[in-house]
Amino acid sequence: MKEGMLGTILGVFVVLVILVIAAFGSGALFIIDETKQVVITQFGKPVGQPISSAGLHFRTPFVQQAHYFEKRILNWDGDPNQIPTKDKKYIWVDTTARWKIIDALKFLQSVGNEMGGHSRLDDIINSATRDAVTNHLLVDAVRDSNRILESKELGEDAIFADEALERIEVGRQQLTRAILEKAKVLAPQYGIEIIDVRIKRVNYVEDVRNKVYDRMIAERKRAAEKYRSEGQGKSAEISGQVGKELKQITSEAYRQAQGVVGKADAEAINIYAQAYSQDPDFYSFLKTLETYQKTIDEKSTIILTTDSDYYKYLKGLESKN
Repeated sequence: MKEGMLGTILGVFVVLVILVIAAFGSGALFIIDETKQVVITQFGKPVGQPISSAGLHFRTPFVQQAHYFEKRILNWDGDPNQIPTKDKKYIWVDTTARWKIIDALKFLQSVGNEMGGHSRLDDIINSATRDAVTNHLLVDAVRDSNRILESKELGEDAIFADEALERIEVGRQQLTRAILEKAKVLAPQYGIEIIDVRIKRVNYVEDVRNKVYDRMIAERKRAAEKYRSEGQGKSAEISGQVGKELKQITSEAYRQAQGVVGKADAEAINIYAQAYSQDPDFYSFLKTLETYQKTIDEKSTIILTTDSDYYKYLKGLESKN
């Protein structure tokens, strides 16, 4: 009895395995993983809505066909395009984007597959890029900020000339944002959502490149000349201030020195006057001796008359001897 039941169960299991294998082999069963979405078509026409839930699903074998599409974010990388800017300068613009399929049915009906989607994105993004670049100046596609000008406005130590650089009004970041906004309007009709667009690289046409390099050199030279001029002016201002302060200090020192000398001379004269008033003869004698000391030495020869005032003290000494 038990052996009969075991055999029956085994037989049922074998039949089920055979049926499952046959179902998979015929295409009646198919599996969708988490990264895929599927559109079922019957004789080339879509049947029902896209299937995006992961798991095991059924379809009519040999009649219906499953078309798999990615649910993940995909990359698009375009070819460089030569585009003229608003100021009539030709540049090579290389863009890239991220996108995903948001309506698999519409995507299948409009472009068919990812290769067709890439082809359609070429038209959409390249057209949006061309419109954005041609409506803006070259500097807006190259630079993203007025860093040098902003540093001057913030009062940093570096000094730069405002005229040395051309101020941008839009900038590269806003330019790519404009490309994205325009491209996002056209993409949904193909079941596509464009998530992000970036300008990978901007290259100048040979003729434009040489002109841009010359302009960059000229701008940096003007900025350097302005920097040197400002520095020289500041140096002259500091030197003038130092000279002015030095003259003030010297003048004040000279005034104080003259005051001290004048005060000393006044005190000396006062002492001399007091001494002279107390004993005029003695004062006259001392002054005469000082004169002898200063004017007569062992190498000097002096000839005087006997009635000379200069000789009177010598004559007095001689009479005493």
